[in-house]
Amino acid sequence: MVAVTTGMLVVFALVVVTMVLFVTEAAPPDVTAIGVIVALVVLEPWTQVSLQIGLSGFSNAATITILAMYALSEGVRQTGAIRVLGKEIARFTRGSESRLLGAVVGLTGPVAGIVNNTPVVAVFIPMVSDLADQTSVSPSKLLIPLSYASMLGGTLTLIGTATNLVASEAYATATDNPPFSMFVFTPLGIVVFLVGAVYLLTIAPRLLPERVEPGNRTANYGVQPFLARVLVPSRSPLVGNPAREIADDAHRDLNIDILDVLRGGEHFIAAETDRDVTGRDILTVRGDPQKIQQFCELADLRFLPRAAVTDAELDRPDRVALLELVVPRESGLIGDTIGETRLRERYDATVLAVRRRGGDLIREHFRDVDLRAGDSLLLQTTREAARYLKEADDFIVTSEVSEEVMEQNGVLSPTALRAFAILAAVIGLAALGVVPIAVAALGGVVAMIATDCLSPSDAYDAVSWNVIFLLAGVIPLGRALSLTGGVALIADLVGEATVFLPIVAVLAAFYLLTGLLANVITPVASVVLVVPIAIDTAQQLGADPFGFAIAVTFAGSTAFMTPIGYQTNLMVYGPGGYRFADYLRVGGPLQLLLTVVTTFGIVFLWGL
Repeated sequence: MVAVTTGMLVVFALVVVTMVLFVTEAAPPDVTAIGVIVALVVLEPWTQVSLQIGLSGFSNAATITILAMYALSEGVRQTGAIRVLGKEIARFTRGSESRLLGAVVGLTGPVAGIVNNTPVVAVFIPMVSDLADQTSVSPSKLLIPLSYASMLGGTLTLIGTATNLVASEAYATATDNPPFSMFVFTPLGIVVFLVGAVYLLTIAPRLLPERVEPGNRTANYGVQPFLARVLVPSRSPLVGNPAREIADDAHRDLNIDILDVLRGGEHFIAAETDRDVTGRDILTVRGDPQKIQQFCELADLRFLPRAAVTDAELDRPDRVALLELVVPRESGLIGDTIGETRLRERYDATVLAVRRRGGDLIREHFRDVDLRAGDSLLLQTTREAARYLKEADDFIVTSEVSEEVMEQNGVLSPTALRAFAILAAVIGLAALGVVPIAVAALGGVVAMIATDCLSPSDAYDAVSWNVIFLLAGVIPLGRALSLTGGVALIADLVGEATVFLPIVAVLAAFYLLTGLLANVITPVASVVLVVPIAIDTAQQLGADPFGFAIAVTFAGSTAFMTPIGYQTNLMVYGPGGYRFADYLRVGGPLQLLLTVVTTFGIVFLWGL
């Protein structure tokens, strides 16, 4: 048994504190990770982590590769090629729910195997939501399967997820063997994807509730009681005043928003128009019903009780867009209030409702509401502003915005073909071992910029820097566990606890452990911490460390049971109207099923 040392206890304490901060989100995960680097280096006499080791996460091949893959995926996304596939889905499904679900799962998985699954899901969410409305299917029936299919597809190749790349480097460091090759996962990944796809197509639909009504966003956000139409009589003091000023004054005094002005058959967005209000105009307003009545009394307006405000009134193809936005983990606006984001001033946008990650709805006093990762916002803006919002890094637009797809008569544009050729070259060079994957990926980024598939600024913006800093922090934490003997101690304890268990049961136990950790402290952090322990345990048991590393890798890529376990789960949380328990209900059985499938797949393909 390895002796317990002071340094080991210090590192264990840092691991516990880090995990608590990850779970509670008392600080953003990337900030926690940077704090880990500082603590490890400052406590070097005990942690044995020098400045060079502490900063090694930034120069790690996995970190560099992940950074480059974000940029490559953005280059492919910008060509519009994935959206072209969406048109083909619409043509294939022809209004059938089962066809639509099959197309979503069958297309998302393979695409996510070669393009980072986060941008794939970001592009597919509005497309799938729009197709769900056309098919009269609740988006709740489709969006969790979309996220899960992208995660399953990520197991098909080395570049499918950041977790695979991190596990590859961790395996190479712990065993002095070469990193995983490009297609080493593929045989098992195909089996896992097919089994998961069958589950998503047959069992998951029975477990998924219809949380969101198709094509009725105002009802899904409970906004309709807070919307009304009022008539402006000629005697009203509002006549002759600019609609924008009235909207600003009403919001400041009564927390009421004026959304638009209807004059004859023409609509004007109140937040952007400088036109004066005239007699007989009809205003669409949002606010507390009692405040609306008070507004009518003060401004001598006539309330129109039978003039219901529907999605069709707020979302018109000619000018106005009703949008849903999700706040991603990497948003720079997390912690800011909605008032501080200046959505109204920057995008002529009026917030109608906010859905919290826990399912709570907020429909008033938005200026003081602080934004959190996973929040969904329902807002109205102009079509032009909606396109700018779609390009903003701080939000993910999860409803369709009309735009021209880059295609010519159904054929992909030359830019799209160049982007796919570059991506294919990156995969081919790395698979054949001509150059390391990190070098191939960086070369691909240079090629995309040189061929105008991607601009330098877009390449930088595409990177999820919070993931990069998270990696930079947890990689040296894993090194500290090894340097102080913590890995060996845990492996000894696991070995003694499992001495009477067959090796295959220990392998399954590591899969379950990693999966559970990935659901609460992120897949990347769980893989960094568990891979060295799994390898050391395998060596003590006389088993092949490769199989144990593969089990941990696959478990880290399939964190199905919580919305916070994986970025794509969080992205679909608001648009699907899900609750935390929905992920456990659907993802729990799938996680257990894949524990069996992955364990015996490893035994069959590579042995123990």
